[in-house]
Amino acid sequence: MSEPAFERVLLKLSGEALMGDREYGQAPERIAAVARAVGEVVETGVEMAIVVGGGNILRGTQEAARGMDRATADYAGMLATVLNALTVQDALEQLGVFTRVMSAIDVSEVAEPYIRRRAIRHLEKGRVVIFAAGTGNPFFTTDTAAALRALEIGAQAILMGKNGVDGVLDDDPRTNPKARLIPQITHIEAIERGLKVMDTTALSLCMDNALPLYVFNLDDEHNIARIARGERIGTIISSVPGGLPVQVTP
Repeated sequence: MSEPAFERVLLKLSGEALMGDREYGQAPERIAAVARAVGEVVETGVEMAIVVGGGNILRGTQEAARGMDRATADYAGMLATVLNALTVQDALEQLGVFTRVMSAIDVSEVAEPYIRRRAIRHLEKGRVVIFAAGTGNPFFTTDTAAALRALEIGAQAILMGKNGVDGVLDDDPRTNPKARLIPQITHIEAIERGLKVMDTTALSLCMDNALPLYVFNLDDEHNIARIARGERIGTIISSVPGGLPVQVTP
């Protein structure tokens, strides 16, 4: 692998990305593929953190629609992210990659409490830090957690792996098979057009702090390494109209 384009990045893995082609649950082959890709990037010296979602196990908004209290459902969703974090941790450590799981809620038997300076120290030592339980608060998504944690640890970019989608499309591919990939867009354009990249709170946070997003298809495990070395894969969302974030090599 060539010289990396970043020193520190955060990888956002949705719960759906971890279930692969399954209807629910975890796909061991997908998780193993992600672990191999992360290990490949870490070997080049890139410091990597991961935020995991829990939609493959439980999604709070869906349960709320069935009558469950929204806050209670969101706390259940946080626990689901802990399950995913432990699974990703195990897959990485089977490959010899050192990791730490840090949780925004107290589950001291299986994860460290989230402390910003400790997380940064783990990254400096070459460990992959897996952030679980979102922000620790209901009514906030793991997208917002990804934006928040990326800014807290000083990540240069967020890498968003999507399940079966090449990047940000100009329409919903489920209703419009002719939906086309948008290779480059600004944060504000994504918000104004209502594109389903991440929730508005998270996008606004990235925009206010000029944090670029790289949205790509996780079906190809090599895409993570390609982005890490500066290749143009999927969609780049930045605060540079018509241009590229400074981290991307020509």
